Amino acid sequence: MRYVAPTRDALDRRVLAVPPLSDWSAFAALMEGPDWPDIDALNALWPSPGAQRFVMQDKALLADGLHYEERIARCGAIATRPANWHDLFNAFVWLRHGAIKRALNARQMAEIAVMGPRERSRAQYALTHFDEAGLIVTLRDPAMLDAWNAHDWPRLFWSHREAWLRGDARVDVFGHALLEHALTPGKLLVGKALVVMRDGDAAAICADAIASGAVLNDPLELRPLPVSGVPGWHADAVHESFYTSAPCFQPLRTGRVYPAAL
Repeated sequence: MRYVAPTRDALDRRVLAVPPLSDWSAFAALMEGPDWPDIDALNALWPSPGAQRFVMQDKALLADGLHYEERIARCGAIATRPANWHDLFNAFVWLRHGAIKRALNARQMAEIAVMGPRERSRAQYALTHFDEAGLIVTLRDPAMLDAWNAHDWPRLFWSHREAWLRGDARVDVFGHALLEHALTPGKLLVGKALVVMRDGDAAAICADAIASGAVLNDPLELRPLPVSGVPGWHADAVHESFYTSAPCFQPLRTGRVYPAAL
C-alpha cells in the first residue's frame, strides 16, 4: 500500500523532536511553520554556489522530455514538487549530502547510457533504494556487525544498547522517503544501509565508494536495518521484548550474505 504522509496541518509535530527527524533540526523552521517553503527559500540554503538548483516541477518543466536524472546532469535542475513532503526531504538531503547525491546521479547517468531511459539495471535498483531509503551506519565494534550479519536484533540493539547511546554506533538517515515515513508517529522504520567501520567522515567515505562503483551494484548489497530498534527512536525500544515481537525485526533469509563494511 502506498504511503500517504500527513498533511502539513495534521502533522503531529512531536515527531520532529525524536530521531530521525530531530537530526534534521537545522531545517526545523521549514518543517514546523504553517506554510510550505517556496523554491527560492530552498535555493537560498545551498551552502555554496554550485551546479545544482531546485526548480518547480510543473507541466512546463516536464515538457522538456528529460528523465529526472538527465535533467540534473545536463541542466543542474532538481525537479521539486510544491507542498510535497517527499520532495522537501529530498531537498534537505541535497543540501546536507550533496556529494552523495551527485555520485548517485553520475552513476545513474552511466547506467542510463547503457540501459536507456526505460529499462533499469540491478545497479539502478540499488542506487534508487539507497536514494529513497538509505542509511549511513557507523560502527566501531566488530561484534555488532556480527550480530547484524545474523539478524540477531536483540544482541545488536539491546546487548549493545550503551554503544548506541554513547554514539559509538550511529545511524544517519540519507533516504528522503524514509524521512517522509517518519512523519507518522510510532511507524516502524526499516532502511537500506551502507556500513562504515573506519575512521573518517562516513558520508564522504560513502560518496567516494558510490562514485567509484565499489558499492551499490546490486540491491542485495544493501543491509536492511530496522532503525526503530535504535534506542530513542521508538517508544517501545525501552523493552527487550520489542526486539523479538515487532514485525520489523525479521530473521535472516537462508543463504543471505552481506558484503564487508567500508
